[in-house]
Amino acid sequence: MLKLENNTPKQIAVIYARVSGAKQVRDGDGLASQEARCREYADYKNYDVIGVFKDDMSGKFVKRPAMDEMLAFLRKYRSHNPVVIIDDISRLARGLEAHLKLRQLLTSAGGKLESPSIEFGDDPDSIMVENLLATVAQHQREKNGQQTLNRMRGRMMNGYWTFHAPVGYKYEKVSGHGKMLVPDKPKASIIKQGLEGYASGRFQTLTELKRFFETTNVFSKNRQDEIHPTRIQEMIERIIYAGYISYEPWGLNMIEGKHEAFISLETWEAVQKRRSSLAKAPARKDLSADFPLRGFVTCGDCNQPYTSCWSKGRSSKYPYYLCDTKGCVSYRKSVRREKVEREFEILLKALQPTRELFAMSLVMFQEIWDRRFASISNNQKAIESNIRKLDRKLVQLLDRIVETNNASVIAAYENRITEIERQKAILSENLTQSDKPAGSFKEIYRTAFEFLANPWKLWVSDRLEDRRAVLKLVFAERLPYHRIEGYRTAKTSLPFKALEDIHMEKSEMVPPHGLEPRTY
Repeated sequence: MLKLENNTPKQIAVIYARVSGAKQVRDGDGLASQEARCREYADYKNYDVIGVFKDDMSGKFVKRPAMDEMLAFLRKYRSHNPVVIIDDISRLARGLEAHLKLRQLLTSAGGKLESPSIEFGDDPDSIMVENLLATVAQHQREKNGQQTLNRMRGRMMNGYWTFHAPVGYKYEKVSGHGKMLVPDKPKASIIKQGLEGYASGRFQTLTELKRFFETTNVFSKNRQDEIHPTRIQEMIERIIYAGYISYEPWGLNMIEGKHEAFISLETWEAVQKRRSSLAKAPARKDLSADFPLRGFVTCGDCNQPYTSCWSKGRSSKYPYYLCDTKGCVSYRKSVRREKVEREFEILLKALQPTRELFAMSLVMFQEIWDRRFASISNNQKAIESNIRKLDRKLVQLLDRIVETNNASVIAAYENRITEIERQKAILSENLTQSDKPAGSFKEIYRTAFEFLANPWKLWVSDRLEDRRAVLKLVFAERLPYHRIEGYRTAKTSLPFKALEDIHMEKSEMVPPHGLEPRTY
């Protein structure tokens, strides 16, 4: 006991306050109001408050930082029989089991529990009332949790995501919607570019997609200065980027979201298909700007990808490509990097069409565009017909579910319904996007034709990503290269194959030196 000036003993006390989470600490005044009420009670009882302990976590837990600190403090002053003041019984715990454990811990530490809201006692009636109040507090916690989840589920059914914002989104208050997901720039545009690039084959593997995201320096990284692969996996799996909401634990599937989509549902489906298939050219960790053709150029003798190295000379280091396949006649026989890449540039320049051929191809593609433009209405009718067929299938499956009691059959029907709903969503999205294009033929395809007109221009870029893109866009397969004979016949991609077919009939590809006249 502490002593007053008139030698009257004064009881020491501590105050314990708790709120459910950090948000209540930021946005509310619960801890301060609890402390004020407990201090008022201490003044009334003439207690000397020597410590205040505050927690911001759920009352269902026994283990809490401030609670542990207070128990240690009570043991230190055990001989003074300290009083523990709480504002209400629910501030100690929100569950009967947790309440009983904490009461035992407080007693063993030498503390005596008091509150301005309830009188604690050791008689059977007081104990019964205390336990009943603790049970009521638990019921309120569980009821509040259930109501919160029901409200969250209802909001998600209306098209609003209610959990933590995915990467690329953030929450903002929007008039008429409340707090909802909005794009978090520039992450949003980068994720859009990455997912569309993976769907189209620009990024062959998740490793290449990961490298692309890492070069932007806008995503959080680990200690190794890398984006963790699981983060990439989450991004390509989330259908929320396609504008839809799905959450299996609550039975929610393919709900059209109110948030802005980054990609189309068709693109998302293409991403899922590519994720489950093998990539054509695996990404290598040792790819660098020093050897842009590594992994793409193969040995002309064994057809295995060339590796590369720097060879140390007397005064400097020299770059080489070489075959590292044991048993090959060219095993460990190197070719100067300058020779391999110079001959590749000659090959690439040879794919550049003449002005006549390019103008002719533009006219042909324009005619295809016009025919496609004219067929849009027919496509819309076909899509609408397919949607009606899927609706009829859904009705049939729902009728079958009602008629059967077999759990496995019901599960199979539900999986089929989920698949049909996804197909319907894709068709509905195609229907809304099948109207007239937003621009003219030349405006929309300007970039593509600039690349077809001169792929070598992108190859001379300083970025390794651009150079690797040229390899994937121009060639359908890896390039075989013989260390003596040079490059073998290259299989080009469809656009260049089409230009080649036109060239075989009427025109010709541009000579290796380009369109300009030679100078001597």
